[in-house]
Amino acid sequence: MAERSTAAVDVADNSGDEPLTAKADQSTADGEAQNRERDTESDEAQGSGETESPGKVSPPELHSGHKLARRYRLEECVTRLDGFSSWRAMDEKLRRAVGVHLLPADHPRGRSVLAAARSSALLGDPRFVQVLDAVEENDLVYVVHEWLPDATELTALLAAGPLEVHDAYQMVTQVSQAMAAAHREGLAHLRLTPGAVLRTSSGQWRIRGLAVNAALRGIKSDTPQRTDTEAVGALLYAALTQRWPYEEDAYGLSGLPKDVGLIAPDQVRAGVHRGLSELAMRALVNDGATASRQDPPCTTPEELVRAISEMPRIRPPEPAFTAPPEYQRTSYQQGTYGRPAPRPGVTQPVQTPPPPLQSRTGKALKWAVSALLIAALGLGSWQLADALMDHNKSDDTPPQTKTTDGNDKNPKRTLGTPVAISNARDFDPFGDGSEKPSDIGKVYDTTPGTYWQTDFYKSADFGRLKQGLGVILDLGKVQQVGKVTVSFVGDTSVELRAASGDAGSEPRSFNSYSKVAEGSGTSVTLKPGGSLKARYLLVWLTKLPPTDDGTYRSRVVDVKVTS
Repeated sequence: MAERSTAAVDVADNSGDEPLTAKADQSTADGEAQNRERDTESDEAQGSGETESPGKVSPPELHSGHKLARRYRLEECVTRLDGFSSWRAMDEKLRRAVGVHLLPADHPRGRSVLAAARSSALLGDPRFVQVLDAVEENDLVYVVHEWLPDATELTALLAAGPLEVHDAYQMVTQVSQAMAAAHREGLAHLRLTPGAVLRTSSGQWRIRGLAVNAALRGIKSDTPQRTDTEAVGALLYAALTQRWPYEEDAYGLSGLPKDVGLIAPDQVRAGVHRGLSELAMRALVNDGATASRQDPPCTTPEELVRAISEMPRIRPPEPAFTAPPEYQRTSYQQGTYGRPAPRPGVTQPVQTPPPPLQSRTGKALKWAVSALLIAALGLGSWQLADALMDHNKSDDTPPQTKTTDGNDKNPKRTLGTPVAISNARDFDPFGDGSEKPSDIGKVYDTTPGTYWQTDFYKSADFGRLKQGLGVILDLGKVQQVGKVTVSFVGDTSVELRAASGDAGSEPRSFNSYSKVAEGSGTSVTLKPGGSLKARYLLVWLTKLPPTDDGTYRSRVVDVKVTS
């Protein structure tokens, strides 16, 4: 099996980001052969134990409760290793959990970590865990990043078994596309392992530690695109087989048998999807694998994305359907409903109906009914003729439609027509001005399962830090607004506010938007009390739903506007 293209330094760590499998190529002075080395490392899991390497730069002497920049309060140390430490912390300004990497300012990798963090933050791609701050002050270097308590590492998912075919397909698709976007901006990961890939509660896959994790450990590569592509192939291989595609055990997964080499996933486990098996081999071909159909290897994330797009799309499994119990027929005969059916051959007595009554009363009743029927027919004929005459009179009169403003005019728009949203932005006038702006397009996109979410707060009323938070919708021009439907994850209280139709540009102050409707729930329909014509609408959140970890945040899944 050929050498992998990664040049790295192996350390047994618990970094707060993900486990590492790397190699160190060591050359002796007399030209001895290079040796491969791969160590299994423990993973952070956002809260695992600590390890420390002897003989390294001492980490900063910090403790729980220490505050950075009078804002980030350290709460739990999840890693202390190789001169740096990683913490779970609380951003007291925004009342949300964050992660923090800390190094001494004189650490040999301090400058490179700062540069990597700032480059990663500039990417701004929501598929990556975002770097929120990167600072050097008071003899410390610290990097602040998002903390995702509702996400699950691929390591934990694989502990329960291989992924379903559609889940594996979604994972490799989203991770490959994200890495292709990063490499287009000159950024590499170099530590893309099962602990670095997270699946959120909405089913989206996110990557943490872009550039930063490698910089923390001084890992570099002469072929970064090949390194990351091979890593994606290893992730897909593990997702399909629950095995690590090398001889060494790693990340809680068993390696391949000794002296067998790298064999295709569909030869390791029965029932593996053939197309995904071949895709994994094409990504791992850098390490000696051969694709079964002799397809060219994928040496960059962009080539991997192209190979996925050429595959037939894998659809999600059909929902399980439980057949209802078999219908129990009840046998009955006319006149005996509710009684058991007679046995074959048994004759039932037939009751003789009573003779019809012939009396003066019966004859009078028949004549009365006949008279009523004749009168009804005459009245109906007269009404039909009158309606036809009215219809003929109205043929020359153009149809009139009453609009919502009370004036009778020819209609120019069909009521209930969808109104397109041309743009949107997050609106936080009582906070720091912005929350998750890179995800705001998800409130009106056509992709199911995506959403824009707020930050975490300690109470439903935004931790008493602000009156609310919202999204401004730009309809492109002044239009008639009949209703706005907003879908949330969790019961959320919301108001619909509108700027004046005379506004020439988007108002920037909260007082410029007047409340026209309000409601709460997971799917809220907001109808103005009267006629509303506006270009700029404000979906204003006033009460947040709770999350599983005891905090509060809102997730806006979809917003639709109709006339």
